[in-house]
Amino acid sequence: MDRLRATRSAGPADSATIRPMPAVSRKKKVQKKPASPAKKASPPKTKSPSALIDARIAELGDWRGETLRRVRALVKSAVPGVVEEWKWRGVPVWYCDGMICTGETYKAVVKMTFAQGAALPDPARLFNSSLDGNVRRAIDFHEGEKIDERALKALLRAAVTLNQTKARKT
Repeated sequence: MDRLRATRSAGPADSATIRPMPAVSRKKKVQKKPASPAKKASPPKTKSPSALIDARIAELGDWRGETLRRVRALVKSAVPGVVEEWKWRGVPVWYCDGMICTGETYKAVVKMTFAQGAALPDPARLFNSSLDGNVRRAIDFHEGEKIDERALKALLRAAVTLNQTKARKT
């Protein structure tokens, strides 16, 4: 049952005004039920980044999958011990002392984006995309294009060297 509460407000000396006060909320404390002894949930079965990249290549099943497979093989051969990760909802990323590059797939291109590409020497002029930025550079591979493997490996090694140089400075 709600209680009525009132206050007297100052008014003319001969009359007093009584106004109701807002009701005070009285919440009941709800006791939490003790947790029932549940079976331990097994950790979610997640695939390794390498397995996810393999699956992406198989899923594409066309020239893009083959190009991504080839780019991945070149990264692994140029940078022994490279770490593969799967980020941003489906993008392969390769690391060695920092991010080297990504391998993105689109409808018309397979794109390798180098995190510090603007600081890398590119004598073979492989970079053909994202040229106006101050940091990144990218290579777009179109269907049927041949990959200059020697130049790409040199670019990958230069990216690792840059990462190592930056890591020593900090």
